[in-house]
Amino acid sequence: MKISHTEYPRPQLERDSYINLNGEWNLSHSPIGSEIKKHYKINVPFSPESNASGIGSFILQPEEELVYEREFELQTAFLKEITLLHFGAVDYSCICYINGKEVGSHKGGFLPFYFDVSSYIKIGKNEIQLKVTDPTDTGHQSRGKQKLKRGGIWYTPQSGIWQTVWLESVSKDYIQDIKITPNIDTNSVNIQITTNSSTATIQILDGDSVIAESSGIETNIPIPNMELWSPENPKLYGILIKTSGDTVKSYFGMRKFSIGFDGKFKRLFLNNQPYFHNGLLDQGYWSEGLLTPPNDEEMEKEIKLMKDLGFNMLRKHIKIEPMRWYYHCDRLGILVWQDFVCGGGAYETWKVAYLPFIGWKTKDTKYKFLNRRDENGRNEFIKEMDQTVNLLKNTVSLSVWVLFNEGWGQFDSIQLTDKLRKLDNTRTIDSVSGWYDQGKGSSDLKSLHLYYQKLKVPKNEPRVIVLSEFGGYSLKTEGHVYDENKLFGYKILPDKQSLEKEYRSLIEDQLVPLLSKGLSASIYTQVSDVEEEINGIVTYDRKVVKFDLELMRELNAKLIYE
Repeated sequence: MKISHTEYPRPQLERDSYINLNGEWNLSHSPIGSEIKKHYKINVPFSPESNASGIGSFILQPEEELVYEREFELQTAFLKEITLLHFGAVDYSCICYINGKEVGSHKGGFLPFYFDVSSYIKIGKNEIQLKVTDPTDTGHQSRGKQKLKRGGIWYTPQSGIWQTVWLESVSKDYIQDIKITPNIDTNSVNIQITTNSSTATIQILDGDSVIAESSGIETNIPIPNMELWSPENPKLYGILIKTSGDTVKSYFGMRKFSIGFDGKFKRLFLNNQPYFHNGLLDQGYWSEGLLTPPNDEEMEKEIKLMKDLGFNMLRKHIKIEPMRWYYHCDRLGILVWQDFVCGGGAYETWKVAYLPFIGWKTKDTKYKFLNRRDENGRNEFIKEMDQTVNLLKNTVSLSVWVLFNEGWGQFDSIQLTDKLRKLDNTRTIDSVSGWYDQGKGSSDLKSLHLYYQKLKVPKNEPRVIVLSEFGGYSLKTEGHVYDENKLFGYKILPDKQSLEKEYRSLIEDQLVPLLSKGLSASIYTQVSDVEEEINGIVTYDRKVVKFDLELMRELNAKLIYE
């Protein structure tokens, strides 16, 4: 069994002490409390519903349970004072045991977590066991586009471990976290370190050369001959931080995201200049691994391809990726709009797809309408807001937070936008992408989704205007579709020539003229096909690019401010 995702999983806080626990695990699948179990070998970190796991023969039901087990061996040389067991993501609820003793539990299917297992492990062989349940769309937890009855824009659900599992051992004064805040207006970077140590030394590196040094738990460091980060010049600086017992590496980029005026319109600014965000909706589903990318190389390859096509931004849609995906965006130079993962009750089509087209408006403080009556689900979303911002705070490329999408699990967006601004005032906020906009007092952006109508922008809009979803032009690629008989797309074309002709007209005749009318960003649907949804730039298996590369480059080159 080939082990995938063996790279150090956290590039923004990297140390040498590391044991990867991906690979073959034992898995049992059964109704909760039942003695009748089915046993499998599973390739972690792929979910059992995926083909890449080596299983792919069942979908975990709400009344069922997964039990993962494997042994791992520890050498004396590896162990320091504290040993931490990390999970990149487990969907949804789990309890962990080491050598038969419970070490902790966790709820939340998209965020990393860890347990201090120092008092549970031993030199030599150890056994880990993880029990997992997942209500999928029968619950109110954050789940994104997973649905037990998949189809159309709703996809095969997954459960269990779906990101890297790993161990590290550290000293008591280890560096627990760092917060890096660049300020291009003062040519400096602020670094805050979370540690039990009374002090730390910090070096800033440009390549292998140390260009600045400082010490302390919080310090502001001038950057000599500062070079700005942008998609055109993704310049990264290195950081080396040391306490008496710990050393970590990190990185940052000198960049600034803001809003300013360009003539009579508000615009998105990058590094104090108007900058048009030309991007794609990126759902991060893979034909073999579902939400888990095949490997690090495929993540990197896809980001490179989208840049080669001429795009400068990806909207990560209702998903949080492994941290290495963000690292590749940072170093390759592509902006990221990050959605929070939505939850709540059922997403009723007539409310989130039909009513908005007749101009229906509602206040999202009325929890019943958008199925957010469950208080625990609302509180869990708010808690995960904090965790998501903390997880991605140092991501150089992350320019826009997207709080809610098309009414899915939407509630209290004005209040939560205020909360988000307090958590992170360095990025722009799209409170309500698509519809059920709560007015100019909430979002930084007027965020439009236009699929079946001619592209247009509102007049006299005081906020930044963005087209946060459009297009969805679709082509069935023989031999590269999920289902030959079931196809979904917003506009299905018969062949490549028709697809490219229609796409050219959409960009040249409809989109480009809107830049001079106030449009500040456009997000075409989408990077790849997903199951029977065939509106991707590439096919679901990533084997066919549906468009001519030169055509895409030509058209994308027109999406800049004169």
